[in-house]
Amino acid sequence: MGRRPNILFLMSDEHRADVTGYAGNAVVRTPVLDRLAADGTVFTNAYTPAPICVPARQSMMAGQFPRTTGCERYGEDLAPGHMTFARRLAQYGYATVACGKLHHTGPDQMQGWTARVGGDVTVDARHLPDRVVKPTNPIGHKWPIVKEVQRAGAGRGPSAVADEYTVVGAIDYLTRHFVDPFYDRAIPEQPLLLKVSLNEPHYPFLAEDPQRFAYYLPRVPTYAGQQPFDHPFLGGGLRVVAGTDASEREIRRATAAYYAMVESMDARLGRVIDALHHVGQDLDEWIVIYTADHGEMLGEHGVFEKQKFFEGSVRVPLLVRWPAGLGGGRTVRQNVSLCDLFATLCELTGVPAPSGLDSRSLVPLLRGDAHGWDDEAVSQYNGKNLMIKRGALKYQHYGPGLPEVLFDLDMDPGETRNVIDDPQHKDAVELFRRRRRELAFGG
Repeated sequence: MGRRPNILFLMSDEHRADVTGYAGNAVVRTPVLDRLAADGTVFTNAYTPAPICVPARQSMMAGQFPRTTGCERYGEDLAPGHMTFARRLAQYGYATVACGKLHHTGPDQMQGWTARVGGDVTVDARHLPDRVVKPTNPIGHKWPIVKEVQRAGAGRGPSAVADEYTVVGAIDYLTRHFVDPFYDRAIPEQPLLLKVSLNEPHYPFLAEDPQRFAYYLPRVPTYAGQQPFDHPFLGGGLRVVAGTDASEREIRRATAAYYAMVESMDARLGRVIDALHHVGQDLDEWIVIYTADHGEMLGEHGVFEKQKFFEGSVRVPLLVRWPAGLGGGRTVRQNVSLCDLFATLCELTGVPAPSGLDSRSLVPLLRGDAHGWDDEAVSQYNGKNLMIKRGALKYQHYGPGLPEVLFDLDMDPGETRNVIDDPQHKDAVELFRRRRRELAFGG
């Protein structure tokens, strides 16, 4: 294989897969993502390995399920030196540069990246050996979700501040890597993996641009009339029910701010792509990936945030664009996982994949060949909850004493009916349970 391709890995936080223009949302404005999708490959059934930030991100980087990585809960992290796709590509000559959010909490803040740009470099006190004094302001502090909804509106929140820092840093790095006009020490011959990882549209629900907020406020659809699902976990926690926990107007304002943040995120990614053109690069020769760590319920089923195995929380946007190497203009409907990106990047770059991965290469699907694809996606939460999706059937296990759940998305795309006891699904449920035991969940 000749010179390895450059890679631009774009990522956001808490982005619902259906809040993009290319996915058919007629309200949100995402021109940058829409252009990437137009001649790229869009995966309509891509799932996070964990519907919560830290385990999702570390599973994606490691190409392994949370149980395999040992990072199953918020605040845990990969062990120092764990194999990640950044580490693997660095071993084969890539400059691996991360700008923005990685959400590592442990002592190995690089995890294979050869350079980091941004403010998301913090070791949680729980990872410090022989800690004597308990911290007074632990990492991860936030308002309760009801208060987050009630305070939604126009304003420059912490996510916008962090993301601006990330984009400026990414643009500066591209200039130095490919041009370096001051010292003339550019290294364009070294292949680059550049990750630009933004916080938006993660709450707080604050729209940096008041004009965007005003545009979306009368237009956004809301889930204000929906009630929590009748299940101890799916319907419990993170509730924001209109008329009980927040007003319909407050829910509308939170939704409008969320849409505005999606548009702001899209515009920031556009600035990075513009900078890439500015330094003389042809985007068609780059592998470009866009995804998010998980979705946002946004009031659907009466809940906000993530953690649930509903589509709004567990399904993520995923597109891959490389016209020079893959062609494009495809839509893939098979079930895939963010874990699959590790093996995919290895195959696309000609780097041998290490052993021990739960990752499958998406390259056959990217080339239009779905023959033999194992149509499964697995997601795990908090060490005890498990989702397995095959075809349109989504099975969920919640540990001893809690009901199993099965959704048939062909018949019930809104996920309103648990069909776990329907006779027509008896054989499928037995297969799901067998697979659940293989994954070491339940008896």
